[in-house]
Amino acid sequence: MLSLLLFFIARFASGQTDLFYYLPPDVRLDTLVPTPSKVTGTEIGEWHLSHDKQVLYFYQLDRASKRVKVERYGKTYENRPLLNVIITSEENMNHLEEIRQQHLKLSDPRASKDLNIDKMPLIVRLGYTVHGNEASGANASLLVAYYLAAARGPEIDSLLSTTVILIDPCLNPDGYQRFISWVNENKPKNLNPDPNNREAHEPWPGGRTNHYWFDLNRDWLPAQQPESQGRLKLYHAWMPNIQTDHHEMGRNATFFFQPGIPSRNNPLVPEKCRELTEKIAAFHATALDKYQRLYYAQESFDDYYIGKGSTYPDINGGIGILFEQASPRGLIRDSDNGTISFPMAIKNQFTVSMSTLKAGETLRRELLDYQRSFYRTALEEAGKNDFTAFIFGSREDPYRSSALAEMLLMHDIRLYRPQKDMTVNGKTFPADVSYVVPLSQPQYRLIRAVFERRTTFPDSLFYDVSAWTMDLAFGLDAEKINSKNSGKNPSGKIIDHPACPAGKVERRSNYAYAIKWNSYRAPALVNQLLKRDVRLRVATRAFKDPDSRLFEPGTVVLPLGLQEQSGDYIYDLLEKYAGKYGVTVFALETGVSDEGSWLGSGTFMPLKKPSVLLLTGPGVSSTEAGEVWHLLDQRLDMHVTLVETTLLSRLRLQPYNVLIMPGGWYSSLGSAGAEKIKAWVHNGGTLIAWKSALRWLAKNKLADLHFKTPAKADTSRNITYAKIGLAKGAQRVTGAIFNTVVDLTHPLLFGYNRDHIPVFRNSTLFLKPSNPYACPIRYTDQPLLSGYISKENESLLSGTPAASVTGLGTGKVIAFTDDHNFRAYWYGTNRLTINS
Repeated sequence: MLSLLLFFIARFASGQTDLFYYLPPDVRLDTLVPTPSKVTGTEIGEWHLSHDKQVLYFYQLDRASKRVKVERYGKTYENRPLLNVIITSEENMNHLEEIRQQHLKLSDPRASKDLNIDKMPLIVRLGYTVHGNEASGANASLLVAYYLAAARGPEIDSLLSTTVILIDPCLNPDGYQRFISWVNENKPKNLNPDPNNREAHEPWPGGRTNHYWFDLNRDWLPAQQPESQGRLKLYHAWMPNIQTDHHEMGRNATFFFQPGIPSRNNPLVPEKCRELTEKIAAFHATALDKYQRLYYAQESFDDYYIGKGSTYPDINGGIGILFEQASPRGLIRDSDNGTISFPMAIKNQFTVSMSTLKAGETLRRELLDYQRSFYRTALEEAGKNDFTAFIFGSREDPYRSSALAEMLLMHDIRLYRPQKDMTVNGKTFPADVSYVVPLSQPQYRLIRAVFERRTTFPDSLFYDVSAWTMDLAFGLDAEKINSKNSGKNPSGKIIDHPACPAGKVERRSNYAYAIKWNSYRAPALVNQLLKRDVRLRVATRAFKDPDSRLFEPGTVVLPLGLQEQSGDYIYDLLEKYAGKYGVTVFALETGVSDEGSWLGSGTFMPLKKPSVLLLTGPGVSSTEAGEVWHLLDQRLDMHVTLVETTLLSRLRLQPYNVLIMPGGWYSSLGSAGAEKIKAWVHNGGTLIAWKSALRWLAKNKLADLHFKTPAKADTSRNITYAKIGLAKGAQRVTGAIFNTVVDLTHPLLFGYNRDHIPVFRNSTLFLKPSNPYACPIRYTDQPLLSGYISKENESLLSGTPAASVTGLGTGKVIAFTDDHNFRAYWYGTNRLTINS
């Protein structure tokens, strides 16, 4: 007690009272547990703590407290560690693995029935700052950990004995560090609350996203980013009963916690989930009332898209809780509700973290029982279907099949090989490249969410996308199977790790090699060859070699007689990269074709090495730019030059033969920039543009594009004032999947073998029909495959172009109405970007 008294005296004497602004009153603290300021050198809320200082503090806490254990579960693209901070009682910590294994049995109906949950600890996971510029959560995580490690008394003892707490201090370290660097660099001595102050306006692309500008809060389901892959592995290693997701929103808002809008819940999630969310919400209200905070629930946000941090637990037997609060976006900021300070935002995050833990402790038995019943009833529901499994695969491109299989395994979904080749509804599924997904397994509800196609909804507004059907996104055949079309048990060997296709060079050739273009990673191999000045030609028509092997349009041919390098060098190069990318390289022994053009024909066109310039900066959609950057850099191993639009006027375009304009507003280029790009295209450049960038193309006469006016709410009807927003929102397309018909003879479609391709759309940009030869992709007459679109807008979309390819001088302008690289999981349409 004397040590504690001296500690308090010293703190007050030095004027350092900030720590006690956050903590509950009358708390007893262990002075042997280091405070955040003792390790980092600054009080919480005084500066935005750098990520490395956060990491340092948690490891120091691990050393100082037997309640704390720190694990590294992954790393970011920028090599920053991702931490799992485990906090519980010393007794629980001594039996941690036993507790974890016992808890996992709750999600296994075969093992959960006889479990005694009376004394089983609850698992709560607190996740902070998945959006890097919502920094109050990451800074609050240190306070939460400190309090749980240092607080003493019967209340904290009870909490820690009944709960295992997992803290993820910062879900997006790269974006967070980008943001806090800006804020700290612009922090004045005299804090300025003016929203116009430089501190409150971070530069493009902002800190929200990760290294490649992906929104990690939308990646829980696709799991295409390393941060997401690590946290999914951790999630399924623990299966938390509650998971929080701490965010910030506009400065003029108050504080939101779930439940969200009732009519927008995912129908696959049991109603009991919402009931428990409401019970937990009462604890947040009580805690915030003590500090006279304004808050609300059930009036915004939703739980439909299951790929967010606050919704993924709902489809996994847990309760996801979203917190959103007014953001200072710096140290201090004026708002309609008064001045918001960074410490105030941190205190709010700390407060609801503690109310979550209190709710968990109080509702512990009910939450554990819910998790058990969630998986038991899942099996019961699986048995009520008129089919027993899904099957998916692709003979033409096994890589995409293995990529989807790998994604499903990350979600703890069991996969099997078919026992034999199968034909279902006229589609063939070879046993060696297909996968069976039985419904009768604990993850039944998640399986339905991944594969279902839903086109009717009780509510027409969505906070995020309304469709994410994965077999369509990956461009794969998928069918429902049952005993009638597949036999009693179609499942063969269980799959633990889907093997990517094995690449090889068929044999050494003395004449030429051929690389078929239908393999997803064939472009990566071809890019390696072009980097090394290997001369390549592409077949614009199908041909057969003397062995009657068919080579479709898009096949890349490497004639040895055109090369300056030796045959041995070429063979070694092909062997190396065929193996790396899983591509088969075929040997051709003659220039004679059994059918189609011979190899010396003019129908084989020279293939040029792409020299790519990607426009970025203010006005450009950072997420769309990031998707292209990620595709070319990560998957094709291609050099890409990123240039901000403001620098284009000073740039020589001649070294580049491809210019990419993601969706965005390019008015900053001005007429001089437009004329510069137009002259470059005239001289042979290829300009590729997406979505809103098409209006800039049309305005500056780089392409002859005309647009339809999207449907608007009919305000002439008797609509009440309260419902006007709903009527307008119903005409938005937030994200749905549509069917297109394509011209397989067009170079844009080389590598495809079906005349219909599903595409993702999240805008109301509709092109008017034009020259059919310039529009190789068109929406079908009834295009909706999955998701929501109003009847008015679907009618406008029907039959319209999804792509336009036109000549300008000796160059090309390629325009797409939709994002074919959406969130990196649209493998099925990535090829459209690559072919461009």
